[in-house]
Amino acid sequence: MSATLAELSKVSGARLIGDPECVISTVNTLGLAKTGEITFLSNRHYANLLLQTKASAVILCEDDLKNCPTNALVGNAPYLIYAKIANYLYPIKERASGIHEHAVIGQKCNIDKTSTISANVVIGDNVVINAGTYIGPGCVIADNVYLGANTMLFANVTVCHDVSIGKNVILHPGVVIGADGFGLAQENGQWVKIPQVGSVILGDQVEVGANSTIDRGAIGDTIISNGVKIDNQVQIGHNAFVGEDTAIAGCVALAGSAKIGKRCQIGGASSINGHIEIADDVIITGMSGVANSIKSSGIYSSAIPVTNNKVWKRNIIRFKNLDEIIKKIMLKLE
Repeated sequence: MSATLAELSKVSGARLIGDPECVISTVNTLGLAKTGEITFLSNRHYANLLLQTKASAVILCEDDLKNCPTNALVGNAPYLIYAKIANYLYPIKERASGIHEHAVIGQKCNIDKTSTISANVVIGDNVVINAGTYIGPGCVIADNVYLGANTMLFANVTVCHDVSIGKNVILHPGVVIGADGFGLAQENGQWVKIPQVGSVILGDQVEVGANSTIDRGAIGDTIISNGVKIDNQVQIGHNAFVGEDTAIAGCVALAGSAKIGKRCQIGGASSINGHIEIADDVIITGMSGVANSIKSSGIYSSAIPVTNNKVWKRNIIRFKNLDEIIKKIMLKLE
């Protein structure tokens, strides 16, 4: 849809500098935007593109206004303003409600008439699907699942038995919720499977990215609290707990029984050990390995930046001998 800058200013709460009647139809990047499009500047890395932009309007902060050659929407958080405007310009497409003729529905289900069940969906027994929920093609929903209102399951999502999902949840293609956790005991060198009898509870406003997996609990439940955002290809182990409004980036591995606090940010490809706790308001930078509990809010890192291979090898050798080197230094100091 299209909107004037006056409308977008009202929607986003940003201060308008320029023509209120300027019409915006789409968004684009700072370097590629043209007439009729709006862009934003929130990362200083792209500041050099501002003077050359051909966009009809730019979302930016007060400090960058002097370099803006066109209309502007000004605020303290340009990326947040952009998010609000993008949501306004690209509203969620309304879908016709009803059950597709090629869907398979089990017994004793309670499916609200305003929900949408697409082709090749398979739904087990005793499933509850609330108002406005969308189930995309090829999804499988097992017995005794509860889906809250206005929840969206895109294509080929699998929700295993006894899982409970809140309202306004988004599950992207290929997500699996409630598969067995990795529970094994050893007997004479062989593995004995431990039944995973818990479940998964997803709160309201949760979003889970494509091909991510959340295991069911071994005994109790795996719990993902309200407002949690999970990126693509994330693995969350059995009985983990993720606190409200935490964001987890792609390829993170969260081991079983780990407890993550509220409003945390976990960078991509990080690994979180099992049976540890991370406090509220913790930021873990990408590719970090978290082996022990983090008890205070703050920013934490552990990854070694990429470097020349020969230098890296020398550093690793020295790291292995670090304890011995320190002891020698201490002896000399004494």
